Amino acid sequence: MRYGPILAAAMLGGMASAAAAQTELSLWYHGAGSANAEEALVNQLVEEFNASQSDYTVVIETFPQGAYNDAVGAAALAGKLPDILDVDGPVMPNWAWAGYMQPLGIDEAKLDGFLPGPIGRWNGEVYSVGLWDAAVAMTTRRSTLEDNGIRVPTLDAPWSLEEFNGALATLKASGKFEYPLDLGMAWTGEWYPYAFSPLLQSFGGDIVDRSTYQTAEGVLNGDEAIAFGEWWQSLFEMGYAPGTSQDAADRDTGLLNGKYAIAWNGNWAALPVVEAFGDDALFLPAPDFGNGSTIGAASWQFGVSGTSEHPDGARAFIEFALQDRWFTAFSDGTGLIPVTAAAAADTQNYKPGGALEVFYGLSEAQALVRPVTPGYLVQAKVFEKALADIANGADVADTLDAAVDEINEDIEANNGYGH
Repeated sequence: MRYGPILAAAMLGGMASAAAAQTELSLWYHGAGSANAEEALVNQLVEEFNASQSDYTVVIETFPQGAYNDAVGAAALAGKLPDILDVDGPVMPNWAWAGYMQPLGIDEAKLDGFLPGPIGRWNGEVYSVGLWDAAVAMTTRRSTLEDNGIRVPTLDAPWSLEEFNGALATLKASGKFEYPLDLGMAWTGEWYPYAFSPLLQSFGGDIVDRSTYQTAEGVLNGDEAIAFGEWWQSLFEMGYAPGTSQDAADRDTGLLNGKYAIAWNGNWAALPVVEAFGDDALFLPAPDFGNGSTIGAASWQFGVSGTSEHPDGARAFIEFALQDRWFTAFSDGTGLIPVTAAAAADTQNYKPGGALEVFYGLSEAQALVRPVTPGYLVQAKVFEKALADIANGADVADTLDAAVDEINEDIEANNGYGH
């Protein structure tokens, strides 16, 4: 069929207008080069969103995780942030305070039924939302506990401090293990505040006073924190746990090959334990050292940059991702925890009777986000250094006092970080 020149021109103009009407949205993602299921699923999410509507096209750019936060900071200084940011949960308050991000502006009813960790709040507003979460547990074998007369704890009745210390002493005395407890000291950085500050909190301390976020005095160097520090140091002095010189390979395989009796580790490392031990595998709640049982929460989340010219489009993409089918897909692909019970029920591992079902319950019952403050970036590093120094024999009270001074000086230098 032949078209006249006027009709043909009109058709071409119409097609050009339709193409021009589609707005491009940029998304930055932290997992470049990982070639894992998470990256593949993020790309699939982008493709399906793009195909689902005709108003926006999301274009993804990936960065290596180690370089990602620096890239965001540089882009913010240059005024070249993307529309959609991938952000680690505890980092979000700093980016919100610095203007890197804006409130998400979604209907919070869409977050009903979510685990607490994947919802990123700052100053009373939601800035970011995650599609998964992570949890840690005391990982061991049922036979290890039964053979040594050690009670199997539950969420309702976790180990007390006395029980836990007694279990470590018994396992050490058995002579069957190089160490009774693996804390993962071969890992550094965010592992320290994520995995170890909940133990401090269970003693009654914290990294910073959460009632005001203006000081660490009394919470990081008070009586409870000193008791924690002395206990923490004793783990290494008594040979209960390998210290900061732990070999990374031992961290990965020590429990599996019988070098360690118990490992403080996350659900991301749980499937190999199930495969190795079958029904003998146990994933146990954090002990209660006097002020409740606590584990870390919050992982990577999506938010809208503070300079996006298309926040409605960025929000539409994030809302598209907030479907149980995506939570299920990411859980099945990565092994991480789905953020709703409905999504968990459809997963391979977290459904009722699933191999990792226990981790959903741990996250629901015990999870506490790291300090929700822009100052967390500094506080996390100070906390890490203090715990490493104490593990290596430094004076507990002096080390914690110095950590408090450093944290407080940073808060003061930043005018309280907007709290």
